[in-house]
This record gives sequence, structure tokens and C-alpha cells, in this order.
Amino acid sequence: MKFLLMLEDDLDRIRRFKAIVARHYPSAILTVARTAPDFKTAYWSLTEMPDLICLDHDLFTDSLNDPDPGDGRDVADFLVTRLAKCPALIHSTNAAAADSMLYSMREGGWTVDRIAPIGEEWIETYWYPTACEMIARGNDLTNQERIG
Repeated sequence: MKFLLMLEDDLDRIRRFKAIVARHYPSAILTVARTAPDFKTAYWSLTEMPDLICLDHDLFTDSLNDPDPGDGRDVADFLVTRLAKCPALIHSTNAAAADSMLYSMREGGWTVDRIAPIGEEWIETYWYPTACEMIARGNDLTNQERIG
């Protein structure tokens, strides 16, 4: 694991994601965008493809004056217009929206999976092992053949 790109707005989750990655891969870079527009900007400025893209769906503002943060669906719709070069992992409590993201991304040629953030230690005990497994697998052969 060397580079992850993430859409996540919750500051406590971000802290925990960064801590687990740093603990196991001190040289890895975890770039976090807190809004859909910021994620798109980060994606456009990539100099290399991430090992994994991680997406939340529901995004909230810090204050009433903040601009609309968009949501994970906005990012999924954006990503399906891009060539799938890395796996993606969706982590959202909004099951209907997460499933919609998953299905559209799969139809767009992405290797994508979804986990539900359940329990106090889900990042450490569920997200992290799933992320490592997805990175190790990379894009599965079916999707590699599809995008050619």
C-alpha cells in the first residue's frame, strides 16, 4: 500500500483512517477529500493512480454557510466516466445510495466492493483488512479484460 484517495467528511473517521494506514504503512499517503468537488479536483491532479479509492456517500457541512458538499453518488458518476485503473471500496451507512454507487461503478468497469460501517472499531477490524485484500487483488481479471 502506497497511495489511497478517499472521500470522507467525518473528522474522527479521517483521523482513524490515517492512524491505521500510518501504523501499518508509515510511508503510505492517504489523501482525503471532504467534498465531492474536492475529490474531483484531487483526482484531476493525480500524478499516479492510487492503489485504492475509498468512498463515503453522505457528506455534511461543518457550518450552515459552507457550500453544498455533494455526495458519494456525485463522485461515482464522475468515476464511471474515467477508465477504471484501481479498485474502489465504498463505506457508507446509507445502504441504498451505496448499492447504487456500487452497481453503477461495476457497470462502468470498476472493481468495487462495499462495506457497512457498523460497530465502534469497524475501520480497524473491517475496513482495513478489506482494503488490504482489495489492494492485493487490484483490478480483477474480468474488469481488466473489459477495459482492455
